[in-house]
Amino acid sequence: MQKLIPLALATLAAAMAHAHDWPQFRGPAADGVAEGVGAPASWSEAENVAWRVEIPGEGWSSPIVVGNKVLLTTAVPVEGSRAYRFEVHCYALDSGDLVWSQVAHEGEPPEPRHRDNTFASETAVADGERVYAYFGMNVVACYTLDGEPVWRKDLGAYPIDNDWGTSSGPVVTEGKVFIQIDNETDSHLVALNTSDGEQAWRVERADEVSNWSTPIVWQNSQRTELVVGGRTVRSYDPGSGDVLWSLNAGGRSCSGNTATGDVLYVGNEDRSSRGGAPSGLYAVKAGASGVIDPTEPNDSLLWANQRGAAGIASPLVYDGLIYVPERRGGMMRVHDAATGQQLTRKRLAGSGVVWASPLAVDGRVLVMDESGKTIVLNPGPDLEVIGVNQLEGGRFWSTPAVTDGTLLIRSASRLYCLRSTGAI
Repeated sequence: MQKLIPLALATLAAAMAHAHDWPQFRGPAADGVAEGVGAPASWSEAENVAWRVEIPGEGWSSPIVVGNKVLLTTAVPVEGSRAYRFEVHCYALDSGDLVWSQVAHEGEPPEPRHRDNTFASETAVADGERVYAYFGMNVVACYTLDGEPVWRKDLGAYPIDNDWGTSSGPVVTEGKVFIQIDNETDSHLVALNTSDGEQAWRVERADEVSNWSTPIVWQNSQRTELVVGGRTVRSYDPGSGDVLWSLNAGGRSCSGNTATGDVLYVGNEDRSSRGGAPSGLYAVKAGASGVIDPTEPNDSLLWANQRGAAGIASPLVYDGLIYVPERRGGMMRVHDAATGQQLTRKRLAGSGVVWASPLAVDGRVLVMDESGKTIVLNPGPDLEVIGVNQLEGGRFWSTPAVTDGTLLIRSASRLYCLRSTGAI
């Protein structure tokens, strides 16, 4: 048996090296869908936990996966001061061992944040060669996957509405990393060269205010687009920064946009109860152009649902349906992805506030609330609950990551690796 253990570990490590990467927020296509990965369907503090590690500091950023590396960011308070160390950590997927860590910056944050937010809420992104970590108004830093520093930039500090702090993470395509810096005084979108961090282009977003969404790269049959949320959702040419189309989605806080093939689903949180404009849910077709009026029939929209506002979590589009977690009370809506029609709205029994974006994993829909309870649903408009899993590691706001046979779930204090290998 002792001779077999090293062989088994070596085999597992080799398998992990060829795992499906989860290189950014919500996965390879930024849609939260993972099929055929063999992830566990049930777990608890004692069931199917391959390893767990305590994470120093604080952070709501999601873990990402490249090969056998799990990467995440955290902000660690410096004892006896108001300063933080803004750190990037890399763990081994097979074992949970810390492979490397780097301090991107140390200092007092130039802008405050809400007590429920963190200074490491932006999920990092990797392109297969490097990892790019943005810590809001503090620093953006690039490292090789082996942890060697490549470049670091200070992109400036700007006030955020109500001192809520930041959370818009970077995305990468075509040799550029894109960062959305929406705020109360100087909103803009910047493209940096991945090789050296030099600015490739910058576009002003003067009519936008503070925003917390992460852009997505939409690769459709017509072209590659950089879609950036806001009160007005805009699509940019990644090469030049030129606006391809725009749509006033109403609301204020932008939820994550989701693309499936040649259709992009966009929507903002409804803030009309607080004096903001009402928001809807919209389906934009590939090849859209110009200013899209969601109140009028046009060739750029598949449909418009003026009462389909999203919540804080990104909607999940899966198997012809759109799952929309609402802001409070465990409420969930289901819409027909082909028409936008609302099919269902009900509370998921036992679910609390949902901040993490839902996932579709191996034919199941997973919805995790902030207490660490994950409701497992049978896909469909009935929202049939087929399982409930509970972790105990504090608050859970980060969206999980998925790779071969594995779920990675981050709480305020821990990183869990869940794998169908039995209890620890």
